[in-house]
Amino acid sequence: MKRQTLQWVFSLLGAIILLFILAPVLGLLFSSSPLKLFETAKDPEVKNSILLTLGTSMGGTLLFALAAVPFSWILARYSFPLKKLVTAIIDLPVVIPHSAAGIAVLGFLSRDTWLGKASSAAGFNFVGHPAGIMIAMAFVSLPYLINAARDGFISVPERLEKAALTLGASPVRVFFTISLPLAWKNILSGLILMFARGMSEFGAVVIIAYHPMITPVLIYERFTSFGLKYAQPVSVIFILVVLVFFMMIRLLLSSSKKN
Repeated sequence: MKRQTLQWVFSLLGAIILLFILAPVLGLLFSSSPLKLFETAKDPEVKNSILLTLGTSMGGTLLFALAAVPFSWILARYSFPLKKLVTAIIDLPVVIPHSAAGIAVLGFLSRDTWLGKASSAAGFNFVGHPAGIMIAMAFVSLPYLINAARDGFISVPERLEKAALTLGASPVRVFFTISLPLAWKNILSGLILMFARGMSEFGAVVIIAYHPMITPVLIYERFTSFGLKYAQPVSVIFILVVLVFFMMIRLLLSSSKKN
């Protein structure tokens, strides 16, 4: 088979894949009238759920990044006993069913555990609380950040770090002035993936907190209670908000690169 023919065959297969992805999304976007979308956008329950979804996913991403990024550097730079087991544990939330992930997180946060007792002493309970939602989102999405950041640190030449240490720089300074800036693109990609994955989570969150409702739970609740016609507008609004949000992130990133 000639190279040009092979290119056409592969392009056709790619077009089929793109159609497979776009067709359901476009069908959803055109499923509701502009008037219905406007009414749905004004619904306080919808607005509150979107704000809660964005806030908890962003909060969980930033909070857990404080530990995940340095841990990724350790994974990239050092070999230690049972390292393969550690990396397998990191990927565990990706492969287990998310309803099972929710059960696991619930067992960790319930009132009978030390964490549940500590939260009760502080005056709140993780179950049915935005903090619990944040933890459930982070549990299923954290591997994306750790793996991306680890790959970023691996791509940084270790000789640069050693040279800086030889010249008298402290390990902390080397990390923040050499390792982190050079791996930043991968880390940022991991942050975006973790944030996006957290926003889309349903199975783990619904077990931790049916109320207050994040948008995926609200969509499910309206579908089961009122049918497809009532769930579609909320889905469209949420997709549009997410698209606008990520377009803004890309614009900010592109402008920062130019500067």
